[in-house]
Amino acid sequence: MLRSFFPEVGLKVAALSLFLFACVQGDSGETPVDTSAAAAVTPIPPPPPPPVTADMSIEVDVKARRLHVLNAGQRTASHPVAVGSTQWPTRTGEWTITQVVWNPDWNPPDESWAEEREPRESGDPKNPMGRAQLVYDPPRSIHGTNDPSSIGKAVSHGSIRLSNDVIVKLAQEVMEAAGAAKDSAWYRETQRNRTQKQVVDLPKVVPIRVF
Repeated sequence: MLRSFFPEVGLKVAALSLFLFACVQGDSGETPVDTSAAAAVTPIPPPPPPPVTADMSIEVDVKARRLHVLNAGQRTASHPVAVGSTQWPTRTGEWTITQVVWNPDWNPPDESWAEEREPRESGDPKNPMGRAQLVYDPPRSIHGTNDPSSIGKAVSHGSIRLSNDVIVKLAQEVMEAAGAAKDSAWYRETQRNRTQKQVVDLPKVVPIRVF
């Protein structure tokens, strides 16, 4: 009697185990999680390092309409500028100059005052950008001008204007301070051929504060 009972009990236990396992699988609907190293989530790469800052910096006093050049924290030059009008004031704040453009062309920005203006190529006498441009807060920038009589006045649409002779000198200084210096032949050719636009990305950024 006992011999026939125990095998029957064993079969019942095995059947019950299979039933419970099937129920668990059916309820979860999931396959076992692979915890091996190959199944690990790929880590998020660290953010890029911050840009290197040049020893040179620029400050623009909107009320005084002056641009100051600082090297190692010491003021080394000061120039009169044209700034934004009452209707289109120059934006104040802090940015970095990341690019120098020689013989810039001009494309009307998406603003109401420029709706009927036409683009102007590099070297066009009607191009309002002058000989060079320091890019920090597009479309606003520091640039030369085809209207030297505007220097010292509040007449621009937000950008900061310098006379052409000053912007050429300042653009070269910015490039040298930012690790993007060129030889004298390059500067001569760039100024001689005013229809050839030259864009220079700066390895180091140059801080600018407008107040």
